[in-house]
Amino acid sequence: MADSPTILMGINQLASALSLAMPGVELISFCENAAAGFSSVSIDSRNVETGALFVALQGKRSDGHRYVESAFAKGAVVALVNRGALPELADTATRFQRTLLVVDDSLRGLQEAARAYLALFPQLIRIGITGSSGKTTTKELAVAMIGAEKPVVMNEGNLNSETGLPLSVFKVRTWHKVGVFEMGMNRQGEIAELAHVLRPHIALITNIGTAHIGMLGGQAQIAREKKAIFAEFTGNETALLPGGDEYAAFLAENVKGKVSFFDERCFPELGQIRDCGLEGSEIEWDGQTARFSLPGGHNVKNVLAAAAIAKQIPVSATSIRQGIESFTPLFGRSEILRGPITVIRDCYNANPESMAAAIQFCDRLEWQGRRVYVLGSMLELGDDSADAHRRLGSILAESRANEIFLFGKETELTAEALSGANPKVSFVHTDNINTLADALARTVRAGDLVLLKGSRGCALERLTPVLQQG
Repeated sequence: MADSPTILMGINQLASALSLAMPGVELISFCENAAAGFSSVSIDSRNVETGALFVALQGKRSDGHRYVESAFAKGAVVALVNRGALPELADTATRFQRTLLVVDDSLRGLQEAARAYLALFPQLIRIGITGSSGKTTTKELAVAMIGAEKPVVMNEGNLNSETGLPLSVFKVRTWHKVGVFEMGMNRQGEIAELAHVLRPHIALITNIGTAHIGMLGGQAQIAREKKAIFAEFTGNETALLPGGDEYAAFLAENVKGKVSFFDERCFPELGQIRDCGLEGSEIEWDGQTARFSLPGGHNVKNVLAAAAIAKQIPVSATSIRQGIESFTPLFGRSEILRGPITVIRDCYNANPESMAAAIQFCDRLEWQGRRVYVLGSMLELGDDSADAHRRLGSILAESRANEIFLFGKETELTAEALSGANPKVSFVHTDNINTLADALARTVRAGDLVLLKGSRGCALERLTPVLQQG
């Protein structure tokens, strides 16, 4: 007989916690066992399991309140809903003999529920990671280092948003000693909201770049937004900051707690770092060498960020080395696909800094064959987009590329800048993925090195079959 699912919180317990955080919370039950608890949390009725709390979120494209009936039919025992959805949902709850938790804002309700759930685990060391780039890699590395010694939980993939982080929090269990959570940003104020949920003991900022600059208007505003990860500090927490970053001093100002910096100069354990090209790097740590599989100096910076976290826990030098060596790249993040044509698939995201770093890395590689750079638009740059894409054209004009392919409307400006620089290399621009695939198929040949780099919206991984057919 299968074990019963673990109850995460009692429904009455959750209602009490929400009432302390939000005005006007109502518990409306049509169930005899209203004091029972929920064993999972979902915002998608398709993923609801028996015993779930279903949170009905109202978005721009879809309204979760339309799916409460479906969630109840699948076994949800309680739904967290907006007050405006009543009384229709009361009829639904009556028919299914289920419970409604009524609030003014179900998104905030989800976040406050996650905060209350985390409070049940005072033993958990809570770690938050944000920054313009490198968040996911740093998180995965930190987990690999810490997990060698202590039970650790994290948000899977990049579930780091206003909903992804709270949902991830409900994965915490009594046996976990450390929680490592990535915190992303898609709008102003989001980092502060996530910090309110997590209340990190240790918070790290990887860097301040230009990712999402279109939402906030400038790098200074990005730095201010990322700094909100420290908003819940009371004095006993630790802020970890990139020592060489232009905004490091600003980020350190008025932080309530200990401030520590990380870079190559800050670790007495760090010895030589040897660049092994596509094979990654060899990193000497505490007198012994570890092989790190991700190529490029920018990824070594992520290793140092993760090591800064691991030392705060703390874990041993042996565990840090084991974490470095056991790490494997995630989809679309500096993946090396080997075959007759070697592909660097770095197409999960792109901004001016990461694009320049990828081109520089490929330029510096010792490579006998041709270099083919396939670059997609850098999205979410706002007013900076035009200048950024023109600068990309200038960078490409000075690069060692033998063939250049540009994809997306924004890269029209890259093509113009590249053309104006009178490059010695041929290039193609299109915003049609099929046209791009056909042009690539006619161009690439065995022995080529191909860089795929673009924002997530470009989905350049669609070109992989063309590059691997040989």
